[in-house]
Formats: sequence, structure tokens, C-alpha cells
Amino acid sequence: MKKNILLVAWVILWFVTFGKAYSYAGFITKDVSNQAIEALVKKHDEKYRKAIEKGVLQVAAIWQSTDGSKDDFIQFCLTQYVPDSDSYLLETYEKNFNAINGYTGEAARIVSEKIQLDKGEIKPVDMLFAEISIPALLANEYFKTKIAFNALLNFPTSSLEEKNRDGLNWSREDWAKTRLAEKFIDRYPTEILQKKNKSYIQADAYISQYNIYMNNLLTEDGKRLFPKDMKLISHWGLRDEIKAEYKTPNSLEKQRMIAKVMERIISQEIPKNVINSDKYDWAPYSNKVFDKNGKEIKAESENAERYKYLKNVFLGEKLLDDYDPSGSTAIDRHFSSELEIPEKEVEQLLLSIVASPMIKDVSKIIEKRLGRKLEPFDIWYNGFENKAPVDETELNKLVSEKYPNIKAFQDGIPDILTQLGFSEEKAKWLGAKITVDPGRGAGHALGAEGREFNAHLRTRFTNGKMDYKSYNVAIHELGHCVEQVHSMTLVDNTLMAGIPNIAFTEAFAFLFQSRDLRLLGFENAAANDDEKALSKMWETYEISGVSLVMMEVWRWMYENPQASETELKNATIQIAKDIWNKYYAPVFGVKDCTLLAVYSHMIDCGMYLPNYPIGHIISYQIENYIKGKNIAQEMSRICVLGNLTPEIWMKQAIGETISSKPLLQDVERAVKNYK
Repeated sequence: MKKNILLVAWVILWFVTFGKAYSYAGFITKDVSNQAIEALVKKHDEKYRKAIEKGVLQVAAIWQSTDGSKDDFIQFCLTQYVPDSDSYLLETYEKNFNAINGYTGEAARIVSEKIQLDKGEIKPVDMLFAEISIPALLANEYFKTKIAFNALLNFPTSSLEEKNRDGLNWSREDWAKTRLAEKFIDRYPTEILQKKNKSYIQADAYISQYNIYMNNLLTEDGKRLFPKDMKLISHWGLRDEIKAEYKTPNSLEKQRMIAKVMERIISQEIPKNVINSDKYDWAPYSNKVFDKNGKEIKAESENAERYKYLKNVFLGEKLLDDYDPSGSTAIDRHFSSELEIPEKEVEQLLLSIVASPMIKDVSKIIEKRLGRKLEPFDIWYNGFENKAPVDETELNKLVSEKYPNIKAFQDGIPDILTQLGFSEEKAKWLGAKITVDPGRGAGHALGAEGREFNAHLRTRFTNGKMDYKSYNVAIHELGHCVEQVHSMTLVDNTLMAGIPNIAFTEAFAFLFQSRDLRLLGFENAAANDDEKALSKMWETYEISGVSLVMMEVWRWMYENPQASETELKNATIQIAKDIWNKYYAPVFGVKDCTLLAVYSHMIDCGMYLPNYPIGHIISYQIENYIKGKNIAQEMSRICVLGNLTPEIWMKQAIGETISSKPLLQDVERAVKNYK
């Protein structure tokens, strides 16, 4: 009985020490751990006892019989532990990981090019190469070679609470040590990580080819509303065309048709014949398909294909649950470990926006500007900051003349950056560290994994040419890339490379994107402070609802892991309706809208979507902070803070934590001014 009590006490001590409720594996017993601890204290000094205890317990928690005997465990600890005063160990990890991560990152980028870049038809062999998960292979090697155990023995992990409580007083070396050790606190079988990666690659390939040929859309009386050669990807291209049409007179019919296309995609009533194909015409309202002679043909059903990929991504993530030492779910891991913002805190942040009583006031301002009642697609209204004095046709012409091909945009990056305040020398250096690629999907940025390599900016080039939509996306992705170059190449220690989470890089992308028209020479395109607040509120209102849908869908999938893709489709549609009815129907006067479920990131990016509203909120706080300052200088300072926790990063960057209060206060002021 006494032994059991001591064992329980030891396990509780382990939970507290390690900062994460690990399951006691049982192979390395308390007695074996104590032998290793006492031998190390004797070898080095009593003053190292606390660090030795923590390191030994961290290794003991995940040491398995396949890693060696109990005697091997003790011998490993005796051989591999080095006192804290030895700087060689940390320097070795930084140097070697920069090389390993850098070169394997380049390999991963190259083998996935056909999936992510517009380089012709994706062949079966391309999928096979893209499905290789190099990080999964490396993770296994780190444990086989015992590099992972060395890191856990010598460097401490800390809980999120500890990091937020003590992190402001930590040295950069303290942070580097913690981030290094955290790379190895989870141990998953290679085959499980490979399966997870495969689910994402397949979903990405599905989404990146989900195009709608807009000139093939017919009204019920046979009219074509959109120009030839307009091919829009779902959902990004469709959404951005709705936004673009606010600058075009008599655009309601087009916007309504796009919204109907979106609804058909969500419900999976869209005919499979018309996806990524210009061979057939389609009347979205009646859902009829016609050949080029005008003869109606049978519409092929997509069934629930969209939700099959969502389900597979969920199942890929869920595979890790059985191997998570803390018993966490994918939801827990995403919010508490990846975002380092607890799920409930994220949810409350989103609710502070969607449930704000000021949303109705903002909607009234939009209705007055539009001269009509809001319709559901007006969730994408962008008239507060979109102040180009010309329509999208003229913008397309201007962009295509300025950037007629990929090389022209690549060569133009230094000029863009100097306009944003970077010195000519710094702008040229940054431009040389960013490579522009023709994206197959809507666009994204791929950061380098080592100092020596480039960040990659991907956007769409239709027939090799850039239009305004692809330019707008490119400026967004340029914000990502500039952050990525700073936080990888210029950070003081590459073990600290990056930013706290993806929401922070989205914040910088939004900072750049909001300046896209001024970069084209429209100096008067800048909105005033009130318009900026109203614009950010409406944008954040839209994407917060989308994110809440995603969060509820993942909760539902965990409650119903055996559900079919059809059941998942029906549940997603109902969740989208429920959230719309609670937070949007009172504003729009329309119930049961499903548009919040249209985002493609919900299908191929796991739980990515909350990064957008958090990014909007952070970007607004940063915008307020840098007002009157040089954006380039501030960005150069902020982006090299590295991978701190969100709370610590924000305090060091702008002196405050993440909060929607500044935005809500400014919206209240703006509403009063408009009244």
C-alpha cells in the first residue's frame, strides 16, 4: 500500500514537473529513475539536482523497451547529460537543426510542387511523392538515434502557464532551450504521421483543382453574366468576385448567382460535370447541365466528396490521440499546443465580435451605402476600404501592364518594399530571399526551414499573367514572406525561428494587403480611421462565424467518429445554419443560410480557420501601435522576437495582450461619428 501511495505521489510530481499530464509508461520505474538521478548528482554536483531530476523524468516518460534496457537508460543519462554551463550543446543543436530542417524543407517543397504549383496535370506518381512525410521520417530517426532523448535530458519543458507567468524574465537562451525540448515531448509512430500527412495532401489536391468556369454559368433565361476565361477557385475566387462586384454597377445578379454556386458546393448539389471543366454549361438555380449545343444532359452527382476529404483529415488527426501521452485530442493539441491559446479563450474572442451589439449599427451603415437591404452574400462587403477610383476591369489592366508575368512581379518586390518604408538595401536583400511561384490554388506562402533558403510566394497567374485578384493575394502573401524571412533568417537563434502561431503571420499579411491599392499608385485609397475600424469589424465578423462553424464541426466529428461523409455533410450544413441563425439572421433578416460553411480551408487545413479572425484582431492592434511609426522598422523589430508564446510576444511587440477591445472601442466611436 505504501509503495502504491509513493508511486502515485511520484506520478503526480511528474505531472507538475513536466507541465503536461503524461501517462506513466511504466517501463522506466521510479527506482530506475532515482538511480539515474543519484548517479548524475554524484557525477556533477548537488546544485544540478533540480535540473537533473526534470531531465531524467522527461526522458523516462517516453523511453520504451525498444529504446534499450533499464541499465541502458541509466548509462544513457550518465553519458549524455551535460551541466547547464556547457554552451556547446545548444549551439550544436541550432547548427545541425538549421541544416537538417533547411535541406529537408527544400526536399519537401520540391516533391510537392506538382500539387501546389500550376505546372500541368497532376499525375498519380506526383501524388505518391507528395504523400511522403519527411518530418514523420525524421521524428522516428530522432528517437532511434536518441537525439530526442538527449534534448529532453538536457533542456527543460514548461507548461503554457509557466511560460506566460515567467517568460518575460527569461533570457533568449532560456526560450531556445524550452522550444528545443518541446519538439520531442510527443512521440508518434512514423506510419501514423504518414497517414495523417496523406489525408492533408489528398484534400489539398482536391481543393486546389476546385475551379468554376464562370462564363459557363447561365441564368434561367440563358444569359451569361461573366466574361470568357474567368476561372475562379472555390471558395477564394468566388468570394473575391463578390467583393469585386461592389465596384460594378448593376452587380446584384452576379453576386446572387455566385452565392447560389457556393450554396450548391456546400450542399454538394453542384454537378460534378462542371467542376474544373469548361465542357458544359450550368444553370445554378435550376441545377441543369447543358452540352455546347444547348442540349440538357444528366448532371453527375458529387455525392458528399467534399466531406469525404474533411472526414479523412479528421481521422488522420485522430490517429494521434492514442499515442498522445497527455490523452489530448486533436482539438486540444491545436489550441493549447499549436496556437498556445486555449480553445475557450479563442471562442470567447470570436464571440466578442459576432455577439457585439455594434454589428447591427455597422450593418445599417452598409445598407445606407448600398441603398438596399442586406443579403447574405453581403457578409463579404468590402466598401469601407476598397477605394480604388476605377473598376476591376481597369485594375486588371493596370496590374497586367505593371506585372505582365511572374518575373515582373518577382523583380518588382524591392520597389514594393521600399514603398512600405524598407531601405533600398534591405528591400533588395528581402526580394532576393523571396521566390515567386505560379500557385495552383488561391495562393499561399511557404517559409524556409533554414537560414540559407528562400521563402516562396505563390499566387495565381492566369495564362502566365497577373490580374488584380492575384495581385491582391500576392501582396497578402508578401506580408507572410517578409515575416518569414525575418523570423527565420534574422532571428538571433534558429531554435526560436518563427512566430507564436499562424495567426501572427496572418496579421502581417493583412497589414500588407490593406495597402495594395496605394502600392498601385492610388494614394487616396487609404481609408480614414473610422472606415478602417468598420472594415476590420465587418471582416472579423464574417470570418469569426466561419471559424465558429469549423470549431463546432470538429466537436461534432469527435462526438460522431463513425459518421459517414453524408452524415458529416448534413451536420455541417445544420451547424452553419444554427450559427447563422444565432449571430447573423438578426442582422441580415434571413434565416437558414449555409454560406459560413463554404471556406475551403475547413476541408484541407484542419483547424486553421481561427487564425484568420485572431490575425485580424492582432493586425488591428499592431496597426494602432505603428500609427505614426515606420512600418518597415517596426516589422523588422517585431518579427525577430521569434517563437514566444502569443501573450509574451504581444507584450514585447506592442506592450499589450491579444484583445478585441481596441477594435470594439474604435467601432463604437466610428458608429457615433456616422450617426
